[in-house]
Amino acid sequence: MTVSHDQLANAIRALAMDAVEAANSGHPGMPMGMADVATVLFTEYLKFDSAEPGWADRDRFVLSAGHGSMLIYALLHLTGYARPTIEDIRNFRQLGSPCAGHPENFELPGVECTTGPLGQGFAMAVGMAIAERHLNATFGDDLVDHRTWVIAGDGCLQEGINHEAVGLAGHLGLGRLIVFWDDNRITIDGGTELSTSEDIGARYQASGWHFVACDGHNPADIRRAIDEALADPRPSLIGCRTIIGKGAPNKQGTSKTHGSPLGAEEVAAARQTLGWTDEPFVVPEPIRDAWLQAGKRGEAVRSEWTARLSGHSQRDEFERRMRGGLPGGDEKRNAYLESLLANPQKVATRKASEMALEAMTVVIPELVGGSADLTGSNNTKTAATKPLTRDDYSGRYLYYGIREFGMAAAMNGMALHGGVIPYGGTFLVFADYMRNAIRLSALQRVRVIYVLTHDSIGLGEDGPTHQPVEHLTSLRLIPNLHVYRPCDAVETAECWSLAVRRKDGPTVLALSRQNLPQLRTSGRMEAAKGGYRLQQAEKPRRVVLIASGSEVEVAVSVRERLEAEGVGADVVSMPSWELFMAQPAEYRAELLPAVALKVSIEAGTTLGWERFTGPDGLNFGIDGFGASAPAADLYKHFGLAPDSIAPKVLERLKQG
Repeated sequence: MTVSHDQLANAIRALAMDAVEAANSGHPGMPMGMADVATVLFTEYLKFDSAEPGWADRDRFVLSAGHGSMLIYALLHLTGYARPTIEDIRNFRQLGSPCAGHPENFELPGVECTTGPLGQGFAMAVGMAIAERHLNATFGDDLVDHRTWVIAGDGCLQEGINHEAVGLAGHLGLGRLIVFWDDNRITIDGGTELSTSEDIGARYQASGWHFVACDGHNPADIRRAIDEALADPRPSLIGCRTIIGKGAPNKQGTSKTHGSPLGAEEVAAARQTLGWTDEPFVVPEPIRDAWLQAGKRGEAVRSEWTARLSGHSQRDEFERRMRGGLPGGDEKRNAYLESLLANPQKVATRKASEMALEAMTVVIPELVGGSADLTGSNNTKTAATKPLTRDDYSGRYLYYGIREFGMAAAMNGMALHGGVIPYGGTFLVFADYMRNAIRLSALQRVRVIYVLTHDSIGLGEDGPTHQPVEHLTSLRLIPNLHVYRPCDAVETAECWSLAVRRKDGPTVLALSRQNLPQLRTSGRMEAAKGGYRLQQAEKPRRVVLIASGSEVEVAVSVRERLEAEGVGADVVSMPSWELFMAQPAEYRAELLPAVALKVSIEAGTTLGWERFTGPDGLNFGIDGFGASAPAADLYKHFGLAPDSIAPKVLERLKQG
């Protein structure tokens, strides 16, 4: 039996509407509307092998319109991936099923990234395309030669991050990036004419992209558009004119198919319209076999690639990078730390970060850095990291421009692609611009390093618009995000070491603008504990001073004043709440004993420090906005100077 294109595409439509109906929840419209485009892509163009989903040189496919998750679940099942099974699909959106409401990269091989927050899948795909070109420049066509394909909807194109991602991709000339725009002209509120009238194609062309339109339900026209995109050296947007919910005779073309089950009557009518007579979740064997054959198309290409890899002179290095392992070179990193201990440095921790990076980028060639137009302020570029440009993808430093959100999402994509450890810089206050991408870093469990400088009122005269106050607390709320705020050059080096070694989640390095004294005199990787005793009480201990970052220096000065008054005080440096809370209870109790008055000092909101100081402790911080003035004046004004804190501690001790 010869299986037609329509039968292949209708298998996707049937599984999508059946799964959403069974869950009584979901989005059937997009999978039904884009089934024809996806069928052409997966059966004729996409380079993959369902038996080896982790093949390093596979094409990457990103479903940026993640609400239409049944599209990717149907495709993975039909092409022969081990999962999702048909039982997984029956349990769509149910607890324990890998077929979550929106695709999650850690649930299913073949799902390259977690999508759902519109626009971010598109932007992550830009990062994947950057990683592909960079690794191609490093290892050559024999090992790295693939494309990145995206399905995006109107929402992905309307989100602000899209403008950032499109501009970056066009500027870098990422010609191996091809995006299918599901041009169904429907959003949740109704027709797109309610909210937009821009010329999408012209916008992309103005940004250095190729644009072509096609009939998204005509396989021959879809092929024509893809072939045209493949022939063009620019990144391509293919506008696919589609009907949302195609096949549902009474609801197709309307927003009623977007985010709700079709209903039993409409499903029955759709089956009749599509000529699909089988029971729910049943795909006829000839159609299933045709799809399984499509899943094996890449088997020979993958075998040829494996043979090339086995004899390649750079095999070990390539496999190491793709595994995410680190190279040797500990002796050089240790030599840098020893030099700090031998010659203490009074520098801003942003400068200390640069110093650590100078050593690390030499021995870890997969570190690829960048900044959102703040290179000189973030101190993120090193001698070893030349610019990555459209003329030289072997570079290791990206000038992202003023695109914080786009930078963060691109770094997620680079990390997800593999072979690259991305880091990028901006001011801590601008973490708000990219917060949702940072959250996705944590959710996706990827190694991305955020270098966020100018971390407090210590930045001085730029004032409250640029002075982060609530940001540290806000970032610490994100699960699986490690937030480090080092107090000196030694802690900064330790935090960088911890960040690059962490393979299962992102890291924030919150760094000072102002110079800080080097307080550490040993290199025992104390930062790995999250919090540790930096200085011990000389008099009988009655107080424990807990601080992070630039305020550790303040805590040391407060301790001197307390000891002079006969009050013993420990100083605990706490660069990471997350790591400290992961320590054994006994260690935490010994460091923060119940019998001592515990005092926190941090130039940010005090919220959260109560978990360490207890209800009877003291919390010094800033629970309002900052002000424009020199840093020293601001610390005095906000009560964060030692002469302000020490008397209050002594007064509390007198009160019992």
